[in-house]
Amino acid sequence: MKKKLLLLLSFVGVSALSSALTLAIVFWQNGGLSKLEQLTNLIGDYYIEETDQTMLEDAAAAAMVEAAGDRWSYYIPASQFDAHVEMVENAYVGIGITITVAHDGSGLQVMEVSPGSPAEEAGLQVDDIIIAIEGQDTAGMTTTDARNLVRGKEGTQVELTLWKDGIKRTVSVTRRKVQVAVAEGRMLDGNVGLVTIENFDDRCASESIAAIEALLEQGAESLIFDVRNNPGGYAHELVRLLDYLLPEGELFRTVNYKGEEQMDTSDAACLDMPMAVLVNGDSYSAAEFFAVALQEYEAAVVVGEKTTGKGYFQSTFHLNDGSAVALSIGKYYTPKGISLEGVGITPDVELPVDDSTYAAIYYDQLEPEEDPQIRAALDCLK
Repeated sequence: MKKKLLLLLSFVGVSALSSALTLAIVFWQNGGLSKLEQLTNLIGDYYIEETDQTMLEDAAAAAMVEAAGDRWSYYIPASQFDAHVEMVENAYVGIGITITVAHDGSGLQVMEVSPGSPAEEAGLQVDDIIIAIEGQDTAGMTTTDARNLVRGKEGTQVELTLWKDGIKRTVSVTRRKVQVAVAEGRMLDGNVGLVTIENFDDRCASESIAAIEALLEQGAESLIFDVRNNPGGYAHELVRLLDYLLPEGELFRTVNYKGEEQMDTSDAACLDMPMAVLVNGDSYSAAEFFAVALQEYEAAVVVGEKTTGKGYFQSTFHLNDGSAVALSIGKYYTPKGISLEGVGITPDVELPVDDSTYAAIYYDQLEPEEDPQIRAALDCLK
């Protein structure tokens, strides 16, 4: 009781202090404006400091979307919209390298050079250290800052200063559109093909099917699909890939905000061979529905860790100022009519890994024979 009394007195004291410091309470004539319009005008007319109108609008828009209570809807500021488009198109204007901050902080280490990219043509190599971009020292620079400097208008050049094995050199690289590989195939021992699918955005189905067929030509007798850390993507890419793999039947059902239902189906042609799918806690949306469709058709065994459970789909609405909002407008259902929202997939073979192994899988630092979840999938296929 004494503690409650002290808290009450504290509140009264703070209120009194605020009243003492407030010169006046103004009953402002709103002229029938909405609350947001009133706030915008008040801040613009009376706030003592300078404000950035775009920042205020971005903050308000993001807060409105968040307040709707849906974890899958999100606001995209105009400054980030081009990057969003690049992501879903699996392509960007740049030079084709993957970088990380060097261990000694001296610059940015090149981790990967995309085959056929402008960077490869200019002679960049893995383990080169970028010590300057356009004359700016990269020591202490973040990868995001570096990316913004390296990327630019197609056809223009960026100057990089590199250091490797005690030799410094400067190269100019011409920016152009670079496609990011979406799916890749690899043969494992025992005539097992491993297909790694990065996402279900543009070109997912075509690249996945091409990877599968290349592995079949090499003699693959079974397949493992790796959709761990796959954030999902487009429903039409998912349906096309499932149609290639599964026999005749229902594949995927959607119900939109109007209650309108759409059912996607598969034809009779299918891939009749042993299959497994790898999933984890960062397998979302289309990645989950890919795995569960194969599971429900008993076409593949699912191995790994419980998935996230994303059962809503979004449409992206472009706003007048160049910003956009991705808003959940409907629900997904599995071939058996089950929603995964908040539930996810329970693998047939559950095999959690520790944090260091999880990170190594994410950064593609493990060979297949060192990956416990791939080994478990191989055991299932035997």
